Amino acid sequence: MEEVIKAKIQSLIDEAIADGTTAGMSMLIRKEDEELFYINRGYKSIEEKSEIKRDTIFRMYSMTKPITAAAAMILMEQGKLDLGQPVEDFLPGFANLQVEDKGVIRPAGKPITCHYLLNMTSGLTYGGGDTLSGRMIEEYLQECQDKMFTDRAVTTEEFANHIGSIPLAYDPDSSFSYGLSADILGAVIEKVSGMRFGEFLDKYLFVPLGMADTGFWVPKEKQHRLANAYEMAEKGSMKPYTGNYLLISHTMEQPPAFESGGAGLVSTIDDYSRFTQMLLNGGSLNGVRIMSKETVRFLTSGGLNMEQQKALEQWVGLEGYTYSHFMRRVCDTGRTSGLSREEEYGWDGWLGCYFANFPKEQMTILMMQQRKDAGTIPLTRKLRNTLLTSL
Repeated sequence: MEEVIKAKIQSLIDEAIADGTTAGMSMLIRKEDEELFYINRGYKSIEEKSEIKRDTIFRMYSMTKPITAAAAMILMEQGKLDLGQPVEDFLPGFANLQVEDKGVIRPAGKPITCHYLLNMTSGLTYGGGDTLSGRMIEEYLQECQDKMFTDRAVTTEEFANHIGSIPLAYDPDSSFSYGLSADILGAVIEKVSGMRFGEFLDKYLFVPLGMADTGFWVPKEKQHRLANAYEMAEKGSMKPYTGNYLLISHTMEQPPAFESGGAGLVSTIDDYSRFTQMLLNGGSLNGVRIMSKETVRFLTSGGLNMEQQKALEQWVGLEGYTYSHFMRRVCDTGRTSGLSREEEYGWDGWLGCYFANFPKEQMTILMMQQRKDAGTIPLTRKLRNTLLTSL
């Protein structure tokens, strides 16, 4: 049966490569703490005809966010971080919050807490739209990008404090918007721990879990393993994408000044599977405990209130899901736009990396690709549906 499923999956991926939907994909399915099967198809580099391999390194983009959430859980468990505490207690740039309300700037109705950051109910966005707040965020992101490879590159803390001076899209906790919340939480983790964000992740997650290829940059000796990124072009073809979107260096050649908690990590499919398996195991892996079972239950549960949920469901494809702790979570299997399972949670990234955990089935689906604006695309849902009809 598993070989039949694997053949179907390979066929779907091969069709997608042929029609220019993706350059290639690495996929791993684990169930009951064992590997069910692994697939790699297509190219790490189309130009060099270099195939994707099991140790290929991918830019995670928003698959960074669940790891940032886990870091916050560790600090909470250590008694060092109160999620109900205002962000301004750690980052003074958030002390005098303002909100853009129908074109008028006014004081915010309440402070942003760390928990609002984790649920994307902070009022922070990624910019865009016909608002002063959106334009100010976009202008600041461009300013930071212009400084990226200079001695004036903006740090994680500097970035966060400046974002605090920009008017919010709405009062904290009154709605939902996907945005810069995880980047701000990364800066909070730095202040609370007294360590650089990357150092904290190394000490409490990556080293204990054996995630040796995960971090905020790719050393010279590993650069040949970093996958090229692509975007769709005309006539079903693909062309290279080399932008530094959201202040993430495309080349990943040097340690960044800004360690993005929302988008900055690279990883391999096996490294990230260690993180997802730790969550399925209730906080431990191979005898090493990262966090308690109670903390994992908290991390992988929760959701939005009715008003916040209305805002989330403007996001086509997330019907039937709620959101908390930087992850989607199934709340109504009958409303999802494809097959789903009770208690399922996970997230994806802008270049197409994707994971879903299924606690009842003790199963993980992991997909890695590098295609601009991928996230959860039709190909992802087709592959999910094929798997969930059979496993």
